[in-house]
Amino acid sequence: MNLSNLQPAPGSVKGKTRIGRGPGSGKGGTSTRGHKGAKSRSGYSRKIGFEGGQMPLQRRLPKFGFKNINRVAYKAINLDLISALAEAKQLQTITLEDLRAAGYLRRGQLAKVLANGAVKTALNVEANAFSAAAKAAIEAAGGTVKTV
Repeated sequence: MNLSNLQPAPGSVKGKTRIGRGPGSGKGGTSTRGHKGAKSRSGYSRKIGFEGGQMPLQRRLPKFGFKNINRVAYKAINLDLISALAEAKQLQTITLEDLRAAGYLRRGQLAKVLANGAVKTALNVEANAFSAAAKAAIEAAGGTVKTV
């Protein structure tokens, strides 16, 4: 016995069902597709959200909301994060580049400093926007605020 004369055991392998090869096969006529309807036609593919002709859910529900095309999205940067970064890197000035290098901002993202946390040392902070409370907290600690 070698690889050239190996065979599966008799009766263990069944042939592929050949559909649409006459009535004698038992799979002729409609070829297991049933009568009429979209599924019986060639080229049929079910569309996403199709509910058999019933009005689809996304068309039954009302439209709502509004997308403001002039919205400016900022990434929130809290004061405790800024003070921790300044402490860890021994920085007096925190710029957008420092925040990007630390992984807090992605390229092209705008930063807004919010007043969650406290500033212990005098820091010079550069960002795209500041909340009024954050600005007051930085200046109260002896630091400066610069809007880029």
